[in-house]
Amino acid sequence: MNIQAMTAGSLLLLLAGCATDPAPTQQLRLADQTVEQARAVGATDDNQAMKLAIDKLAQARAQMANGNFKGARLNTEQAELDARLAEDQLLTAKGQEQIKALDARIQRLRKQLGDMQ
Repeated sequence: MNIQAMTAGSLLLLLAGCATDPAPTQQLRLADQTVEQARAVGATDDNQAMKLAIDKLAQARAQMANGNFKGARLNTEQAELDARLAEDQLLTAKGQEQIKALDARIQRLRKQLGDMQ
């Protein structure tokens, strides 16, 4: 009976050790890098997604300090996605501006060609 109790106790300790969440330091570092990358292409706090990313990073740091690693991991993942969204929105807007400029140039060229005929 002693062996069975020790085995069951060891199994419970092993399962409890697997159930705890490790600190999401790598995820936090990746989210920080993603926010910096979005800033590098021009995303600012005026962008709602960028503001959410920064706020979620702050929440994640507070949760890590309190030992809430699961919540911190969730917030770092969301912050990374929000920063990527902010970057994508900015790049899309820049691309649309370039398309408008090219369309205007094409229209001017067409007008010039029409005037020449």
